[in-house]
Amino acid sequence: MSELHNMKMENSKVPAEEIKNPELLEAIEAMQADGTPENISKMISRVVEAKFILPAIMKSVPRARTQNGKTVMSNATQVQFRLLENNRKERFFGAFTDTDEMFKWNGNENAAKIVTDFDSLAAMVMDPNANVLGFVINAFGKSVTFPKDMVNQIKQQRDYMRHEQNMLKKGGEVKVGEPEEYPIDMMAALINHFSTEPNVNAAYLRLVEQDGQMSYFVVVDFYGDMEETFKAISDVAKPYLDDEFQLSMMPFSMEFARNAVKGIEPFYKKEAE
Repeated sequence: MSELHNMKMENSKVPAEEIKNPELLEAIEAMQADGTPENISKMISRVVEAKFILPAIMKSVPRARTQNGKTVMSNATQVQFRLLENNRKERFFGAFTDTDEMFKWNGNENAAKIVTDFDSLAAMVMDPNANVLGFVINAFGKSVTFPKDMVNQIKQQRDYMRHEQNMLKKGGEVKVGEPEEYPIDMMAALINHFSTEPNVNAAYLRLVEQDGQMSYFVVVDFYGDMEETFKAISDVAKPYLDDEFQLSMMPFSMEFARNAVKGIEPFYKKEAE
């Protein structure tokens, strides 16, 4: 079954007919034949590098722009994506590795072919207005389902590796420990901030040393946009930092972060609703 979902997104300039993804298909087959951590990791790596096709209906809708008492009418293009729905009424975006896989879904014969990538798919899945639980690759073939939580984790990890501000340097030796004196004022300010952020589930505090620089290391379990979340944390913490102690942050979804706070109680934990 399927439904339609309205969504604005940038359409790739790559023609859908040129999207093939042989390396991803090979990685999916290898993972399904032998689900070792290595094969799963390779498959995920191919997913985040791939281009996908999403079937959609394109509609022209009227739009009005008024300025200084003058109204200009024009047409805007609205994209409606088909959604997969299972017998539990759970809905997913359908992403396809090529047109042959897309046409296995009945009703796509005249559908528009929107070419997109993992980052755009992740933004769509995590959009609170989308009301979907993830996306499915090749739903009518050798399919792989990516639930929303996993999409969020992969996106955070990608964002962290591409971000530089308040991050640990790549490849440098890092020592993790416990602060001799906890920055109580900074922690109180962060707790107050997190209490207003519904997407933050928990936060942990450690001390790290890298290249002789000491930093308070805040590990954050959150959902959503990393850059926005970390910038807000940085702004709150900045008045409490100096040349001796800086600030580093990492999503809880990173393996290094989880190991760094293993057995440590969070200094902030979201209250159960």
